[in-house]
Amino acid sequence: MLEAVPLSLDVPYGADQTLFVVIDRISGTREIRIERADLDQTIGEFIAGCFRDPVRVISFNTLEHWVKDISADVAHEIQSRSDIDGTDLPDHLRDFVERNICASSCTPPGLHAAFRARIAG
Repeated sequence: MLEAVPLSLDVPYGADQTLFVVIDRISGTREIRIERADLDQTIGEFIAGCFRDPVRVISFNTLEHWVKDISADVAHEIQSRSDIDGTDLPDHLRDFVERNICASSCTPPGLHAAFRARIAG
């Protein structure tokens, strides 16, 4: 089972690391934030059903000081993996994928290709 890692506001200066935070809804109003350092592993955990009700995925870089909501990119990747495997989208991910793919319908087409290249490398 995944464990929640408390988020710290203290980021070591000079540490060049991209981290991924999954916001997972525990109940109607209660959410936890789970921090991960590997995006491909995080997507695997999504597919395996390790999150109860994922709401959002945020990436941030500790050296470059940027933050991005990559929920739509993760949703597209999950949908792509299901399509490639020839399987239906798992029920536990249907809401997350539909909500984020619909929200990203205005996203420039090159963004998803850049995201796929980032997780492949």
